[in-house]
Amino acid sequence: MRKGELTRAAILDVALDLSSRDGLEGLTIGLLADRMNMSKSGVFAHFGSREDLQMEVLKLYHHRFEQEVFFPSVKEPRGIERLKSMFARWVKRVSVEIASGCIYISGAVEYDDRPGPIRESLVAMVQAWQGALLRCVQQAIESGDLKADTDAQQMVYEMYGLILALHHDARFLRMPGSVDRASIGFNRLIMNYQNPQPRSKAAAQ
Repeated sequence: MRKGELTRAAILDVALDLSSRDGLEGLTIGLLADRMNMSKSGVFAHFGSREDLQMEVLKLYHHRFEQEVFFPSVKEPRGIERLKSMFARWVKRVSVEIASGCIYISGAVEYDDRPGPIRESLVAMVQAWQGALLRCVQQAIESGDLKADTDAQQMVYEMYGLILALHHDARFLRMPGSVDRASIGFNRLIMNYQNPQPRSKAAAQ
């Protein structure tokens, strides 16, 4: 990478850290310039505007989420093992973010009633992740791992609810054991929706 690209990447890393802590709306060029020991004009030279910077932070966050959660999970066989991997990696990421914050969750609070390109990007990213979860559940149904009458959208809704509860209780209430409770809740979901027949028999029917 060229020097300019390295500087830009370093700025984005710091900007992501600040946004995770203070929210996207708390990210300012001045604060970022101070953290980078740069002038405001130097930061502007790489992004042009605060909104451009916020959009790039969002893209970086989404990229890292995919790299840590989605892509490793799709290496698992289609079905319940892939679904378990997605949730476990998701919980692992959220458990790390307890100390900093999840941009998807904090962004939903900041931009729930604030129209504009940042809200649109946030919505698209969250919907893309929910869509991936939905496809995974549907594949588990098709493979026979989950009951044929499983409501895939309801299951995704319940999984998302567990993550939101984990983030709330661990980060806001500082409740110990929140990660374990999320995992227990997911295991109960699996037990509720799992096909009681062995996978091989269900697939043969």
